[in-house]
Amino acid sequence: MDTVLLQGVVGSTAYGLNHAGSDIDRLGVYAAPAVAFHGLDLPIDREATHVGHDPDITLHEARKYCLLALSGNPTATELMWLPDELYEVRTPLGDELIGIRTSFLCAPKVRGAYLGYASQQLTRLVSKDVRDISPAKVAKHARHLARLVHQGRDLYATGHLTVRLADPRWYRDFGESVATDPERARAVLTEAEEFFDTASTPLPDAPDASAAQAWLLRVRAAIPR
Repeated sequence: MDTVLLQGVVGSTAYGLNHAGSDIDRLGVYAAPAVAFHGLDLPIDREATHVGHDPDITLHEARKYCLLALSGNPTATELMWLPDELYEVRTPLGDELIGIRTSFLCAPKVRGAYLGYASQQLTRLVSKDVRDISPAKVAKHARHLARLVHQGRDLYATGHLTVRLADPRWYRDFGESVATDPERARAVLTEAEEFFDTASTPLPDAPDASAAQAWLLRVRAAIPR
């Protein structure tokens, strides 16, 4: 039987950008029984990400989650930095994962992941097909671009990720302004690129994968079947 180790509310609710009609998105980490990995063949289904709806939830198996976090994936990373009240499942092993959260970070991955995802949002905003996207969708892409840029910059500069945005109204207003002129988003990304080129950071050049390895071995020992 799979065991959920850590689960919380992420997305717009966590950022403070939700509204009355917003979906509530959940993200979590589960552990498959260690015995499932003991045979000759690695069970691919035990490496899975399970996605559910009503409620909307994504659960990554522990090993896959570690690999995502070590790659700098912003969505995976934020699960370890949520405000306490947004955690719905928090086991001792989940607390241990939160306790080693800084070991997953490194300067190149933070820069690459946050700028990379923001660049994807910009591509959507300035593509020729943007006229086929509703203004609400354009505003949403713009909010995500600005959020990724600002959270990435803060994480790079401080070594600490703040998930809840300090001024949600600014992001809503920015989204509305970009909905009328998508090119306005380009300046935010350009400014971020200049920041990452010149800013100093306390983050190391590589993550400490040994901490993730040790945690994963504790998970396998704790949940043998």
